[in-house]
Amino acid sequence: MSFVKKVCCLVILCFLAISTFAQNVAYVNGKPINTKEFIWVFKKNNTGYNEQTLQNLENYLNLYINFKLKVAEAKALGLDTNTAYKQEIINYERTLKTQKRTSTKYKAFDYILNEYREGVLMFNLSEKEIWSKLEEKEIINFYQKNAPVYQNKNFEDIRSQVISDYQNFLETQWIKVLKTKYTVKVNEDELKKLIKP
Repeated sequence: MSFVKKVCCLVILCFLAISTFAQNVAYVNGKPINTKEFIWVFKKNNTGYNEQTLQNLENYLNLYINFKLKVAEAKALGLDTNTAYKQEIINYERTLKTQKRTSTKYKAFDYILNEYREGVLMFNLSEKEIWSKLEEKEIINFYQKNAPVYQNKNFEDIRSQVISDYQNFLETQWIKVLKTKYTVKVNEDELKKLIKP
């Protein structure tokens, strides 16, 4: 191959890499978060009250990245190969195809199906990593360590708040671990293109 052809191939490859990156708002563990998918999820979950400002987009992208980190972990643990999981997804896809309002011809069908696939994985892993750890002894320990925050109120009076706070604490710790385990790259330029006044 001549030098000119090599240079041309390199330029084309660089262009393709740049244009592909530009179509993705972020990457989690090397897997892209497609801009169209992200904006579809953003609009679906923020109907009517959350404008597409940079701050709102960044906040939601952080939440979505956390979700994708959990999905990456679930896949790394092989939860997506579980027979019960696979059957649940097959059943859901079958049901989705029978609904008249969700045609397989539209991209939304793929987004809905993927959202369900990943949502089930995230739910199954969260059960193991968070909800199964909500033992009474651990909740009381958390309350006692943080008693000043609760202004020494009686545990039974604020039990539900303490459980919620403990769950959030476990979640935050878990996300920190996942962020050290998996790479996250945000395409700020692409995110800025999504701003709408």
